[in-house]
Amino acid sequence: MTRPRRHHSHFLSAVLVALLATAAWAKSGVYVVVVPVANMYSGPSDKTDVVSQAIYGSDVSLVVARGEWSRIQTADHYKGWVPSRQIRILLTGNGYAKSGPAVQVESLFANIYNEPDITKHKPVVTVPFETRLELVSDAKAKDGKPAPEGWLQVHLPDLRNAWVQAGDVAADPKPLSIPESIELAKRFLGIPYLWGGRSSFGFDCSGFTQMLLRARGINTPRDADQQAAWNGFTPVHRKDLQPGDLLFFGSSPKQITHTGMYIGDGQFIHDTTEGHPVVQISRLDDEPWTKLLIACRRVK
Repeated sequence: MTRPRRHHSHFLSAVLVALLATAAWAKSGVYVVVVPVANMYSGPSDKTDVVSQAIYGSDVSLVVARGEWSRIQTADHYKGWVPSRQIRILLTGNGYAKSGPAVQVESLFANIYNEPDITKHKPVVTVPFETRLELVSDAKAKDGKPAPEGWLQVHLPDLRNAWVQAGDVAADPKPLSIPESIELAKRFLGIPYLWGGRSSFGFDCSGFTQMLLRARGINTPRDADQQAAWNGFTPVHRKDLQPGDLLFFGSSPKQITHTGMYIGDGQFIHDTTEGHPVVQISRLDDEPWTKLLIACRRVK
């Protein structure tokens, strides 16, 4: 009678070890966002405030899982809670769209379809600017014919294959020059302000400047006060401002609450709730900005 119990005990022990190992691996593994934009909350509830966002196809690390909610960390080291269903663990590779051919969305938004046709079905998903997508090699349409001209087949992070129009994406986009980043910024004029926003569906002020610098190949902290204190910037005087410099506003050096990018001729572009709550161009000499300017920064 003791032998079966020993086997049963050994089996349970093996199962427990396997579960613990799987849990440990899952926590340290790479996860990918599977919704167009995942709001990151300050607590495990959508009744708490949004602190940031993670966009479709972006890799995140799991800090802790708590049932229907998971606390994640994005590439800019920002942490927040998302519904667990909005992320999926990657079983292989170093991350989604990290190995093999990939493209990045260059349009403000891109519709992705079940087949290479815009009329037969609604989009599978609409994804924001900067979304990276894995390309399918030897792509073929459902009838087995080669991929139609102007279409690319992509492997989505939720494991489906779908199609995107080639005009919406670019392969291996190069870092932008400062004039190019200013032209990029102007493409977002009129996009609504969104607290915690970090996508072309809606930015907040620091999410907008963070994106513009990322397009230049520069990865900055998330929030305006963190950016102002970042050691990748060097201080500059207002009289010495050049296009591409960042401006920081607030009531004091310890209370920086807003940021924008200088574009020359006394003007800067920013996402603000002042007046019309959208991405807009303002004059630095106008109120309230001239009195609220706290610091000017330039990339080292």
